[in-house]
Amino acid sequence: MSNAYSTVQGDMWDMISYRVYGSEKYVKILLEANPEYRDVVVFPADIVLTCPTITPTDTTKLPPWKR
Repeated sequence: MSNAYSTVQGDMWDMISYRVYGSEKYVKILLEANPEYRDVVVFPADIVLTCPTITPTDTTKLPPWKR
């Protein structure tokens, strides 16, 4: 399932990733879902992007007692 995100003037991929997923690390997923905009660095307003549903993974390198 996918959701949609409507850009705001000045949005960039990392900002969109943070707003949608809570982390900048999902930029690659957004780029893969929206290949027609891969060359855009700073978005104008009202571009609708597809935001795939993701399953969060624990990628921390901390030992369990420090998480």
